[in-house]
Amino acid sequence: MKWFACELHTHTLHSDGSQTLGELAAGAANLGFDAIALTDHNTMSGLSGKAEIERKYGLRIIPGMEWTTFYGHMVTIGLSAFADWRQANRDGIDAGIENVHRLGGIAGLAHPFRIGSPACTGCFWEYEIGNWSAVDYIEVWSGTFPSIQTNNRRAFDLWTHKLNEGYRISATSGRDWHAQGETDDPISVTYLGIEDDAVAGNGGSTALSLHEETLIQALREGRASVTIGPLLTLTLEAGDALYAIGSTVPTVVERREAAEDPVRANLTLDFSVRTGLWSLQKQVCRLKLCSNLGEELNLEVPSSSDEQMMQFEAQLRDSTPDIPRRWIRAELWGTVRGVDVLIAFTNAIYFEEGGYPR
Repeated sequence: MKWFACELHTHTLHSDGSQTLGELAAGAANLGFDAIALTDHNTMSGLSGKAEIERKYGLRIIPGMEWTTFYGHMVTIGLSAFADWRQANRDGIDAGIENVHRLGGIAGLAHPFRIGSPACTGCFWEYEIGNWSAVDYIEVWSGTFPSIQTNNRRAFDLWTHKLNEGYRISATSGRDWHAQGETDDPISVTYLGIEDDAVAGNGGSTALSLHEETLIQALREGRASVTIGPLLTLTLEAGDALYAIGSTVPTVVERREAAEDPVRANLTLDFSVRTGLWSLQKQVCRLKLCSNLGEELNLEVPSSSDEQMMQFEAQLRDSTPDIPRRWIRAELWGTVRGVDVLIAFTNAIYFEEGGYPR
């Protein structure tokens, strides 16, 4: 699996940003991103010149749009055509999401708990979602230094609550990037995992060798890991089978193998990503495995200053038929600017029993 650094929420002069698409792409390339999604408010006109700018800066630009209404903001990416947002009623967002899917795109809740009107019209999510299975992702981190913000903690809790209910929804970060400018705040990155053969099959190893649909499919399937520091990844191993982030462990595997060949978790912290573009003070961090069963693992691990890769293994405890394990994810906690925060987290690996297949 190869991991591509993505920024999935950006704006240009075509809505309320103060940057051209070229300026945005140049800034993203300087920050080590492989791909960005342009999500201007209620328009896709900012994509003019996309192909030339992609070639100039060597990063992929995914087409998107942010539906901006009185009842919430919804980010959409990967659309083949303009999706009309103007008739999105408070109890009718399901039809809007269905329309996005019909045009080949995916849809996510943008900053669902940011302060709303009058400070930010419609920023607070008030839509009544009837079909949570149709929601592709939730932007659980928004802005810079996102893990310190209360509204993001609420979004993260919402995502966890929906996972506990059995829904399979991806989680992302989005800077909601409107302008170029220096910042000392930690910047979050959503890494999307691409199968090795998919990269090779497109003729190269750079972001431009990937079709944008490949990145969108990775997010659709939940092959994502979010961080303000090192890249955190997780796989589960059962017998000869390996299950990556976003995949599903069959019930028969967990039950049959539990006694003789338990499920093992492999966690990796890669401190070499985006070298020189972030820093983490020397400290002892905490690496966790969390699921609907609670906190299943808590390891003390050192932070690295020499760009190395660290690997850890753990054995999952057996779940019970009464309370089946539905999902599991990895989290890295530590101190950033004097505050104990979540530094990185993976998307979930699911377990067949108890889930809502999509």
